[in-house]
Amino acid sequence: MKFWSIGTLFAVATFWYSGNFIKNDISGQRQKLVQDKPNILWIVADDLGIDLGCYGNELIYTPNLDRLASEGARYSNMYTVSAVCSVSRSAMITGMYPVSIGCEQHRKQFKDSLPKPVKPITEYFKDAGYFVTNKGKTDYNFIHKKEDLYDGTEYKNRKVGQPFFSQIQISYPHRPFEADSIHPINPDHVKLPPYYPDHPLARKDWAMYLETVQHVDIQVGEILDELDKSGLSENTVVFFIGDQGRPMVRAKQFLYDAGIRTPFIVRWPGKIKGGVINDRLINNLDLAPTSLKIAGLPVPEYIQGQDFLDNNTIRKYVYSMRDRRDETVDRIRMVRSERYKYIKNFYTDRPYTQYNAYKKNFYPVLTLMQEMYKNGGLNEDQSRFFSDDRPSEEFYDLNNDPYELKNLANIELYDSQKNILKNQLDKWLIKTDLGTYPESPLEINYAKKLMESKFKENMEARGLSPDISNEEFLQYWEATLLGKNKN
Repeated sequence: MKFWSIGTLFAVATFWYSGNFIKNDISGQRQKLVQDKPNILWIVADDLGIDLGCYGNELIYTPNLDRLASEGARYSNMYTVSAVCSVSRSAMITGMYPVSIGCEQHRKQFKDSLPKPVKPITEYFKDAGYFVTNKGKTDYNFIHKKEDLYDGTEYKNRKVGQPFFSQIQISYPHRPFEADSIHPINPDHVKLPPYYPDHPLARKDWAMYLETVQHVDIQVGEILDELDKSGLSENTVVFFIGDQGRPMVRAKQFLYDAGIRTPFIVRWPGKIKGGVINDRLINNLDLAPTSLKIAGLPVPEYIQGQDFLDNNTIRKYVYSMRDRRDETVDRIRMVRSERYKYIKNFYTDRPYTQYNAYKKNFYPVLTLMQEMYKNGGLNEDQSRFFSDDRPSEEFYDLNNDPYELKNLANIELYDSQKNILKNQLDKWLIKTDLGTYPESPLEINYAKKLMESKFKENMEARGLSPDISNEEFLQYWEATLLGKNKN
């Protein structure tokens, strides 16, 4: 039997200890690097316009969001790449324009996987050691397994010291609206846009929307309080955003600012000065690369979004799109600069107000305006949206016409400005837009049947016939919301 000398044993022991020390030290350094990374939290509201106290609305009570804005930066020019949730959310989680990845149609039933090399950014965070969660809806227009995208729903379930990338989805203020009995909004005091008729039903509906926004604020307060109690606020970057604009007539689903402009607030303690107002142009697909950069992760070259915290990548233009929304087939594209907006309508023979079961079901003011239009009760600005066709081009000077009522597309004085945006949109279409070809009839027919079934179900739950006339439906809304007698 061979015996090792004490010197040899000492040398072996020293080698073994040193090797394990180096190994453990490297592992410890890696763990510390992960622990030192900031947490990132996206809070996403459903169908929210810029209707908060910190954005100048004096009627609404939003103390928690106003506080968040005072502790971070409030961005005044955040625009979503679509005015409907599934398309917008698909852009946010990938950093890609939906038309570039086959996600432009709302709620596809026959979904595809994302084209290579595109991945949801959750995968990059997971690979970097982050605990990745989502609480609430996903609504992505591509094939995915939720368990592959997320580690769970609660960031508190992560390992000790592990950073998190989390999303919390707030279902408000999506219709149907929910009253706020503690801080009610007086319908007589609301400011309606000029494309709305000054009618009690329109005022009541708008007031109920604002009260529902107040429920968003309550939930944001609970989220921020939890961060404070957990001692996480100082190392957590908080993003607050809506997935698109207001759920109103001439807003959601359309590419006017009311449909695509949303609040955006970012709080990053020690990095972003509190109370700052930033007016740079941002598209919501920019959240993906910015979040990766904050975490110290490389941004894949294919990502089309831009880091909005980088002053070297300031946008001159933002883009948005509309395609099929539920059963309603359409195709609209938009480009916007700080001052001007250009809209391209591809289906000029179709009215803006093509039938849409979701809107028919939940938008009382749509029924009101259809009846008023039929009876000659709308003015010129209000009537235009209900015409039988639409122009191929729309061009607006947003400084002088913030409600986008005066189409300057055929005014020679604006030709040079219009052509700049038109050419910019054409370049963008060539580079990114794959949504050129008609969608499969199977997809469209499925959407029609699904929405028809949902409409029938909702109407029967109200005790109404799915074949109800507009006049009778208006009477229902007035009785329900205004307490008017149906007789």
